[in-house]
Amino acid sequence: MSSAAEDLLAVVRLLVDHPRAATVQAVEDEEGVELQVEVDEADRGQLIGRRGRTIDALRALARIRGEREGRDVTVELVED
Repeated sequence: MSSAAEDLLAVVRLLVDHPRAATVQAVEDEEGVELQVEVDEADRGQLIGRRGRTIDALRALARIRGEREGRDVTVELVED
């Protein structure tokens, strides 16, 4: 797991009620890295936040982390 994925997982686990159910998978391609976040169904609303503010903040943090590493990093919330 990339360091960006580990950092994102740590933050996500602090935000949700079921931290053990939270996972982050890094999918790399030629354009960069996509971090796929999965959380318990009951925690999705918390992770998205009001008007998407929480997930937008997580995406901004990941993007900044990616810039430091010299690659594009995106965050997607995976829904089953």
